[in-house]
Order: sequence, then C-alpha cells, then structure tokens
Amino acid sequence: MQRTAKALIVVPENNTTMAPEISTLCPALAPMPVARVKRPPRTLLLEDLPAYGEATLEAIEPFANEQFDLVIYGCTAAGFLGGPTGNAAMIDRLSKRTGASVVSTAGAMVDVLCGEGVNETAVVTPYLQPVNDGLRAYLESSGIAVQTLDSFYCKTTAELGAISEDQVLDLALRTVTPQSKALFIACSQLPTLKTVAALRETLDIPVWSSIQATAWAAANALSAQGLPVKLTNAAPAA
Repeated sequence: MQRTAKALIVVPENNTTMAPEISTLCPALAPMPVARVKRPPRTLLLEDLPAYGEATLEAIEPFANEQFDLVIYGCTAAGFLGGPTGNAAMIDRLSKRTGASVVSTAGAMVDVLCGEGVNETAVVTPYLQPVNDGLRAYLESSGIAVQTLDSFYCKTTAELGAISEDQVLDLALRTVTPQSKALFIACSQLPTLKTVAALRETLDIPVWSSIQATAWAAANALSAQGLPVKLTNAAPAA
C-alpha cells in the first residue's frame, strides 16, 4: 500500500489563503502543517530580504526534524524580489535544513507557463511597483514577456488580506486584452480557487494563479518521488 505524502507549507505570517486552497487542490496532502514567516506589516522591499530569509529558517525550525517529502515555499514576493538566483538560494537552504524536496511559487510560475508554451502573458498582482518590477524581470529572464500588468497596489498586509475573489476576477477581466495569450494572477494570498476556472472558460487562454501553479508543481515533484498526488478538477492534471 502506497504511503501518504507529507508536505510542509511555508508562507508569510499574514497568509490565510494558500493552505486551504492547496488542501482543496491536493486533498491527499491535507491537513498540512504551516510554517509562518514573520514579516513587516507593509509589503516587502528588496532591503527586507536578508532578514526575511533568516525569519524563514526560524519559521521552519519547529518542523525541521520531521520527515517531509516536500516543502512548499509560498513566499511569492520574496521570490520575485530575490530573482531566480535569490529564489534558488532560498530553496537550497530550505532543502538542506529539512532534507526534503522544495518547490517555490516563483519557480512554479515560470515552469507552468513554459509548460503551456507561453512566451507572453498578462499579469494581475496586489503588489507595489518594486515587486511588480521584480516579477516582470523574473519572467523576462525565463523568456516570458509581460504583455500587460495591473495591480491592486496594496501598501499593507491588511489591504492585501481584504481583497475578495470577486475583486480579483474583476481586475483580471480589466487587465486582459484581445491580444493576451495567457493570464497569470500573482500572489499566494489572493483568493483564486473559483476565479481561475471561470477565467479559463471565459477567456479560452491559459490562466494560472500563484496557488494553482504551486499545486501543479507540488504534484509533479511528489510524482517524481513515486508519490503521485491527484489534483482536483480545479486545476489541470500535473
């Protein structure tokens, strides 16, 4: 009998969306422990990354001696601000401390869009300009151009946490154009479980969110370990 895969989610302390949505998308992994990373109440800046990296390792310390098959690093803005090199370094630190495979939301974004053959996408975010610039650069370093980008421009985590799924849907529909080849909704705090499915049906282009891309990447990583995890109908099969 195949054993049940075990995963740890690592998110900013304000994140209330990723764990329940990942649990819905990958029910075989639920319930999952969550390591919450201390952070400023404002949105992250590049100068916050050294302290945020140390806070990330502190957050996983209570779980570090448990045996996980996978660590899900869902700190999206930190990944974008650090760029591919900084994100890879954080993945390496988490893997060495836990002994587990690690997937990141920032990396999952690129992998899923490349897997769809996307070389240009519309993007929706909640971020201020520095993180939006980091996101644009992260995608462009992987050969994916940002066709158009719009944001909620949240200044605080409280503003971010107040955004509803209907608001995400509305901004997404205002951001895409008839020329859009794909749509990506960035941030693992934004609620997108129903929105992504509705947008796929309405727009007939690839539509992904940070959380759904991460669920896809998690399922792929576990399958590579011989631990297949079925995704629900809310996301395409891994």
